[in-house]
Amino acid sequence: MSLIEKLASALKKSEAEVLIFLKNAPKKYKVYTIPKRTSGHRVIAQPSKELKEYQRKYLELQDFPIHNSAIAYRKNFSIKDNANAHKKNRYLLKLDLENFFNSISNHLFWRVWESILPMPPEADKRILENLLFWCPSKTIGGRLILSIGAPSSPLISNFFMYKFDDAIYEICMEREIKYTRYADDLTFSTNRKNILFELPHLVETLLFSLFGSAIRINKKKTKFSSTGHNRHVTGITISNNQKLSLGRDRKRYIKHLVHHYMLEKLSNEDTQHLRGLLSFAKHVEPLFLHSLENKYSTGLIHKIVEGRDD
Repeated sequence: MSLIEKLASALKKSEAEVLIFLKNAPKKYKVYTIPKRTSGHRVIAQPSKELKEYQRKYLELQDFPIHNSAIAYRKNFSIKDNANAHKKNRYLLKLDLENFFNSISNHLFWRVWESILPMPPEADKRILENLLFWCPSKTIGGRLILSIGAPSSPLISNFFMYKFDDAIYEICMEREIKYTRYADDLTFSTNRKNILFELPHLVETLLFSLFGSAIRINKKKTKFSSTGHNRHVTGITISNNQKLSLGRDRKRYIKHLVHHYMLEKLSNEDTQHLRGLLSFAKHVEPLFLHSLENKYSTGLIHKIVEGRDD
């Protein structure tokens, strides 16, 4: 059965409808920018509602291999699992992949696919490119890349990195190094002193061998750390006693917001923000939530978390 036939059946549409819709699908995106955490802006390309439906259906039809080292976008895994993997090791290295999603083109995607899975027929390839990739140029037939905003991009990016994840995992195993990847964040940890210093070069070499110069390390974000210094993994602090923590600054900020909520000085938007932070605290460091309940009362904290107006 062809891809068009599978999609038409899954979406309960005719094959002609699916073909017509997907013909210009790489242009069916709403593009906007959001500020980055540090500086500059990130371009978000959001597929139309109908295209999202098509992309989600396709993910139900195709089973992609994902390496165990890839933590992001997997059911029952979170940033807490990513941090947990490294909490018992003294030395830490964090690397960041530059402009990750938008660096994955249709051509690189097929190169990876061919090394892992049997190639689909040419007709299916064209359909799949239109389904999964965004065309940022104004002309038809321009370069195709993964978008930040498509529901299919996270899983496709994990599949795309499978060969890399597997190769770097083996390299790390030989050196007693723990490796995980959370989207574009690569984390390495070990109890062997100085061994992490060779990793950035090894990673760069492997990336070039697999993807040429398309996927690169953002060297400005390379960070080495160890016990005795702040160790952070995907936004979670690892304390010197091997516990996961929100970190001192985030705890102070949450207390500040709770105090203002108690004084009825928080806007609805800030209250929603606080609710999210408390849910995160419950997940990462539940003892801190208990300390807030002891300080401000269980009733107040539950009222915020549950969104009650009474």
